[in-house]
Amino acid sequence: MIPFELPRRYYPRSFLNLLVIGFVLVLAPLVLAFVYSAFHVERLAKQARNAVDQAAEAARESRLLIEQVTSMERLARQYAILGDASLVKDYDTIRARFKQTTSALSLLPLDERQLENLNRVIDSEQRLFQKLDGQPLGVEDRTAIVQGFVELGAASRRVLDESNSLIEREVERMSETAAIARKTLLAQLFATLPLGIAVAAVITYLIARPIRQLDTAIRHLGEAEFGRDIVVDGPADLRYLGERLEWLRQRLAELEEQKTLFLRHVSHELKTPLTALREGTALLADGAVGPLNAPQKEIAGILSRSAAELATLIDRLLDYQRAMASLSSLELKPADLADIAHRAVDPHRLAAASRGVRIRLDAKPAPLLGDAEKLRIVVDNLVSNAIRFTPEGGTVSVSTRREGEGGVIEVQDTGPGVRAEDRERVFDWFFKSPTAAGGSGFGLAIARELAAAHGGKLELMPPSERGARFRVLVPLDAKREKERV
Repeated sequence: MIPFELPRRYYPRSFLNLLVIGFVLVLAPLVLAFVYSAFHVERLAKQARNAVDQAAEAARESRLLIEQVTSMERLARQYAILGDASLVKDYDTIRARFKQTTSALSLLPLDERQLENLNRVIDSEQRLFQKLDGQPLGVEDRTAIVQGFVELGAASRRVLDESNSLIEREVERMSETAAIARKTLLAQLFATLPLGIAVAAVITYLIARPIRQLDTAIRHLGEAEFGRDIVVDGPADLRYLGERLEWLRQRLAELEEQKTLFLRHVSHELKTPLTALREGTALLADGAVGPLNAPQKEIAGILSRSAAELATLIDRLLDYQRAMASLSSLELKPADLADIAHRAVDPHRLAAASRGVRIRLDAKPAPLLGDAEKLRIVVDNLVSNAIRFTPEGGTVSVSTRREGEGGVIEVQDTGPGVRAEDRERVFDWFFKSPTAAGGSGFGLAIARELAAAHGGKLELMPPSERGARFRVLVPLDAKREKERV
C-alpha cells in the first residue's frame, strides 16, 4: 500500500500553521452544521410567530365579523318594523366596517373552504343590503330579511370555526417543519461526523508522518545506522530539521569511516614492532644472547606477558573491526533456525566434552528469510559464552521454535549466571565480567547487533534458579521487517 503523500508545495510553511489549518478544517463542518441548525431554528421561530399572529388576527377579525353581523341584523330588524331611514345610515356605517373586516380576513392564508365561506357571507350580506336600500318592505320581505340575517349569522360563526381550524393547521405545519428540520439536522450530523473524523485522520497523518520520520531518523542515528538517507516531509521548519539531521548523518558516517581506517592502520602498524618485540623478548628469555640471572629473567617474563597482552588487544581491535563490517550487509535467503542451530552447536561439542559440559539441543523447525551465516554467528557466540561459564558436569541447553510471526532461539547454561550489577552492561562492547575466563568481550554485543540487523532482538531473560538464559527473537521475514522499520 502506497502511503498518502502531500506535495511539499502544499504544506504550510511552519508546523504551527499546519496545526492551525488542521484545527480549522476539523472545526469547519461542525461550524457549518451549527450555522445551518441556527438558520433552521430561526426559520421555525419565524414561522411560529407568523402563525400565532395570523391565527390571532383571524380569530379577532372573525369575532369582530360576528359582532358586526349581529349589529347589522338588529338594525335590519328595526328598519323592517319601524321603516326609519336613519337606521339605514347606521347600517351603512356598520357595513363599511364589515367590508374592512372581510377584506382583512381575505388577506390571511385561508384554504379554499374558508374562502368559500367568507365569500358566501359577503354575497349574503350584499343581497340583504339590496333589499334594505330604501325600498318599501312587505311582510314577505321582512320575513326574508330576518331569515337571511339568521343564515348570515350562522355563516359568520362558521367563519370563526374555520379560523380556529387555521390555528390547528398552522400548528400542524409547524410540527411538520420541525420534523423535517430534525431529520435534516440528524442527516447533517451523520454526514459531518464521518467527514470531521476523516479530516482529523488526514491532518493527524500529515502531522504524525514527519514526526515519525524524525523519530526513525534519530533512532537509526542512535543505532549507528548511517547508510540510510534522512528525508523528512512536511512543513518547511520540519524539513529544515530533517536536512540538519541528514547533514549530521553524513558527518557521523565520515567520522565512522575515519575511525575504521584509523583502527585498521593503527592495528596493522602496531603488529610489526610488536612482533619484533615479542621475538626479541623470546630470544632474551631463551638465553640466545647469553645467560640471564634471576632479575633479568623476571624482567624478560614481564615483557613477554605484556607483549602477549598487547597482541591480544590488537587482535580484539581487528576482530571488532571485522565484526562491525559484517553488520553492514545481510544476505537474506530462505533458512531454518533448526539447521542453523545444528551448524552452530556441532563444532562446540568436543570443546564442551573436554570441559565435562553436556550440550542438549532441542531444534524445532522455524523456517524464515534471513542471513543464515549471521544467525549462525549469533548462536555460536551464545553457545561458546555458555560453555565458558558452565562448570564441569553442567549442561548447556539450546532450543529453537516458531512463535507467532517469528522464530525463537534460546541458550541456557547452568553456570553462576549474570551478576545483578552486570545485567545492564553485559551487551556492551569490550565488556568482560570479572568472573570470565578468556573471551574477547564483544561476543554478546555482536550477537545483539546481528539480531537487530534482522529486525529482531537479543535479551537476557530474568534470573532463574541457576545459570543464565539468553533469548533471540527473529522475524520470519527480515526484509519486510527492516522495510517496515
